[in-house]
Amino acid sequence: MVKIKNVLAERRRYIRLQTPITISFAVPETGKVYTTSVKNISADGLRFETRDKHLKESSEIEFKLDISAATNPVHAKGRVVWKKKLSLEDAAPFDVGIEFIEIENDNKNTFLKFLCDLIYNIVKEKKHPNE
Repeated sequence: MVKIKNVLAERRRYIRLQTPITISFAVPETGKVYTTSVKNISADGLRFETRDKHLKESSEIEFKLDISAATNPVHAKGRVVWKKKLSLEDAAPFDVGIEFIEIENDNKNTFLKFLCDLIYNIVKEKKHPNE
């Protein structure tokens, strides 16, 4: 009998949700501000693509998320957990993984409601796909 428990173990604590959210962030070393789309998001972090070479692992960044249902953007701080180049080309972009450090108190409820609504809609679509 083959044990596959370790192969299938999920390391993430929260599911990742794919949804179009705009993120704006400043790179600490240069102060340059970038705007891009989030590739996926969860309750403890997010992933996005950037062409900035100065953003380094363990760097802390401040960013804002433009959530469609919210009146104001969600302001937060995060730490770069990982960064990897998407191809070997010199001008290739990077995928970046961010761990949330802090979400402004005024924005926490907005952010959590947004995530809950996303999860609820996914579950609802799976139960009733033709509605």
